[in-house]
Formats: sequence, C-alpha cells, structure tokens
Amino acid sequence: MRLIGLDVLRGIAIVLMVIFHFCFDLNNFHIVNFDLKHDLFWKYFRYLIVTIFVFSSGISLKLAHQKSVKLHKVKKRVFILGLASIAVSIGSYTQFPDSWIYFGILHFFLFASIVGLLFLNYPKTALFFGVGIIIGHSYNIINMHWFFVLVQKPLHLPATYTEDLATIFPWFGVFLLGMVTASYRLHEKLFSILYLNTENKLSLFFAFLGKHSLLIYLLHQPILFSVFLLL
Repeated sequence: MRLIGLDVLRGIAIVLMVIFHFCFDLNNFHIVNFDLKHDLFWKYFRYLIVTIFVFSSGISLKLAHQKSVKLHKVKKRVFILGLASIAVSIGSYTQFPDSWIYFGILHFFLFASIVGLLFLNYPKTALFFGVGIIIGHSYNIINMHWFFVLVQKPLHLPATYTEDLATIFPWFGVFLLGMVTASYRLHEKLFSILYLNTENKLSLFFAFLGKHSLLIYLLHQPILFSVFLLL
C-alpha cells in the first residue's frame, strides 16, 4: 500500500528538480547567466532537492521491507537502478565527456538500497551512524576525497567537475535518518504536520509525479535538452 504523503514529498522534489534543470539548460545554452557551481542559492537549492529525495528514499526502504528483507523487491530495485545508472553515465558522457556523471543520485540510491538493508532492524545503530556521518562530514573529518584521488586516473574520472555528484558522505547519513524516521513511525507525524496526507487536486498531482519519479527523472532532461536544442 502506497502512502500519499511519501508520494507527495517525492512529487515536490521532482518539481524542484525540473525547475533546477530548466535553469541549468538556460545557462548551458547561454540564454541566461547563472553561476550554478558557486552561487549559494543554487548550491543550497540543490541540497534541498537531494535531501528530500534521499530522506524519502530512506523512509521508503524501511517501509518496503519492515522486519525482514524481501529479496524480490531488492532484486527488482537493483536491476532497475543499475540500468538507469548506466544509462545516465553513458548519456552524460555523450554530452559532457569532460564532466560525465560517474556517481550521481541514481548511483547513490543503488548503493544505499543495498547497504541500507544492513541497518533495517537496528534503528539505534542507524541513528548513531546517520548523525555521525553528517557531523563528521560537516567538520571535514569524513569525506571521499582520498577515494576519488585513488581511482581518478585508472577509471578516467573527470579531473575537477562532474555534472552530478551524490557522495556517500553525507548523503548516506541522511538516508539512514530517513530509515530511522520510518522505524519509529515518525513519518506519519511529519506528513501530518506538513499536510502531505491531505487529498486534494494539488496533492494528488504531486502524488502522481512522486509515483513516477524515476521515469520523470530519466526523461525530463533529455526532453528539456532537445527542446532547447531545437530552439
């Protein structure tokens, strides 16, 4: 059974993501001049989008498996996310060979969907690691810089910039906090406070987008890019 509040939350993130990528394309085609790499507004706007997606995904993983791992769901999710991740990497390489996406948000979801299962029945452990990862990263104690340097040349990764990067730290911490929220059923209170469970035309619209978030994610940018290219 799907939760309308969870779908609405994803739907809101989808709308924000499309807005962000629309502005990215405006900048990419030199129609306007946005500093998407350094401007604080765009930096935190992206953080907000990724936070909503990752947090809601953590909630979803816990609700999907509850007390035990359902292998058929795991296999299906890994297969879909695996193919989608490969498609994004290949697609981005054809358009941006010097900054292609080697570990974007879908790659992260693939990682988190597997590793997160280890914390399924250990919410206190997930809370400890989730908070620890976020705090450690904020003080630059935990990061992935060493790994990037190690594999950059052998894997031919972009030298300085990639079009999308969702690093394990701190985002796996946010994912774990989503799992903790669902473990203690705090998501029900959260959705109620934010009025995400209310059924009206607007919420049902967002819920529809949320139900098809992966498909929209994969298709929206090629469509936007093609329209701008034609114009």
